[in-house]
Amino acid sequence: MEGNVRRSLDEFLAARGPGLIAFRRDLHAHPETGRAEHRTTRVIAERLAAAGLDPVVLPGGTGLLADIAAAENSSYPERTVVALRADLDALPMDDEKDVPYRSTVAGACHACGHDVHTTVVLGAGLFLAEQARAGLLPGPVRLIFQPDEEGSTGAKDVIAAGALASVGRIFAVHCDPRLDVGKLGIRSGAITAACDHIKVRVHGPGGHTARPHLTADVVYALGKVVTELPAMLSRRVDPRSSLSLVWGRISAGSAANAIPDEGIAEGTVRCLDNEAWEAAPALFGELVKSVAGAYRVTVELNYQRNVPATVNEPASAAMFATGAESVLGPDGVMPTQQSLGGEDFAYYLDCVPGALARLGTRPPGGADGDLHQPSFDVDERAIGVGVRVMVATALTALWHGAAVPEPPGPPARGSLAGAAEGER
Repeated sequence: MEGNVRRSLDEFLAARGPGLIAFRRDLHAHPETGRAEHRTTRVIAERLAAAGLDPVVLPGGTGLLADIAAAENSSYPERTVVALRADLDALPMDDEKDVPYRSTVAGACHACGHDVHTTVVLGAGLFLAEQARAGLLPGPVRLIFQPDEEGSTGAKDVIAAGALASVGRIFAVHCDPRLDVGKLGIRSGAITAACDHIKVRVHGPGGHTARPHLTADVVYALGKVVTELPAMLSRRVDPRSSLSLVWGRISAGSAANAIPDEGIAEGTVRCLDNEAWEAAPALFGELVKSVAGAYRVTVELNYQRNVPATVNEPASAAMFATGAESVLGPDGVMPTQQSLGGEDFAYYLDCVPGALARLGTRPPGGADGDLHQPSFDVDERAIGVGVRVMVATALTALWHGAAVPEPPGPPARGSLAGAAEGER
């Protein structure tokens, strides 16, 4: 990033950094779950409007977009808008931290860092708007504040609203409590996994535990499904795809001496490979029926698609790394592993090139934390780091705006085809 821009960014954060931290704390104290982010949407819109931007609330009433126009002397071809995306929603859990900005809303908590993501994109947008007013922004930028990421439907609604029109690349960060503040983790290719939901319901006539041979033993059949299904996957699917099934809920019966007429098991299916993910519903249907069929029960499978794998486009990942290194130094950027967690940013990357990076939020020398914990918090210096990284990445992408490749097709998403021995 050019020296003049870096100095301007330093001055911006010196003046506005404390206000951004206060904004994040306000969001943290007033969390709103998916589709209910009305206050969050309003306070973001007020900040953007005060900066001279024209925010547009999405059709569902939560989430918003704001465009920052390029300098008048810029000349860019179509599809060169650079988008920066943040997610707004909190999780449905109580906040257990003893801090002044603890959640004031029972049953809602920013335990995944979306308040940080939102503040980072807001801060980057406010700085880029200043650059635009000074005639220094080399290309257009779109700010996307998305609702309902945790519900995995918000990104699809944003896309349906036309938010990717003319967008050439899109970038986002996600908090990483296992990475020190001041660091950014990035990788080319898949960075998160596909994540689906599965429910198996087993039926029988019910009966007495003294005479299981006269009925259909639903509990035994369900136990076989629960234990056999994960084992069968290891012999039916390429292990490099990391297709896994983990059960989270099993329920059957209410009396020790009665065989119930119904049992239910629910869990999540996660996968790193697109080809295996596409084939998973049919495979699970086949395997569930083959296991349960031996026990004279009827079985129903509900396989619910959630999100595909998030696959960083190589050129965009390189731009992220280049931009981050320009503000953090070469030691500030490091490779990161692929996670089995799900992230609906994947839907954007099915439409346009882009990349998701991991923003370090752990105090240096601190203990590893995890997301989705009621005690989750961040080292707030990560906000300034995130603003620097997003500004530098947006400018890097704009400077390369004339060389935007075609969006990646679905087969590229996590495919293992042609993977060499020893690849990780």
